[in-house]
Amino acid sequence: MKDDQYYLSQAYLEALKALNHDEIPIGCVIVKDDKIISRGFNQKEETFLVTSHAEINALNKACKKLKTYHLEECVCYVTLEPCLMCASALIQAKIKRIVYGAISPKNGACGSFFDVTTLSNLNHYPLITYISDEKCKSIISNYFKNKRLTKEKED
Repeated sequence: MKDDQYYLSQAYLEALKALNHDEIPIGCVIVKDDKIISRGFNQKEETFLVTSHAEINALNKACKKLKTYHLEECVCYVTLEPCLMCASALIQAKIKRIVYGAISPKNGACGSFFDVTTLSNLNHYPLITYISDEKCKSIISNYFKNKRLTKEKED
């Protein structure tokens, strides 16, 4: 049986794909019965879709594969804490657990900036696990640092 760190490293590989497409490097995998059933990475720039976040892309693939939007037995592993849109979608899918490797202090909706799971009267409350992962933190911070440096050189 693989552990959380293994699956988080698989999500990190998806973040590398986003980075190679010059997208914000966030990656996600959805796991059921100790098997990855879907993968996703940010593709907003490529698709021109604001909803094309890593989690949404992975959720859509998982739902299609399982032929249901009820993912009660699935765990979502994502490199960055989900935003409000993604956290809400994961709740709607009834994901069992959300595991993330880096905090998003400006947009996170699973405990840092906001915690959607503390709202009353939701139909589902996923378990939230934060695993401080240096690779997940550095890929996102380095991406934005490089973007700022590039912008400064252009100005």
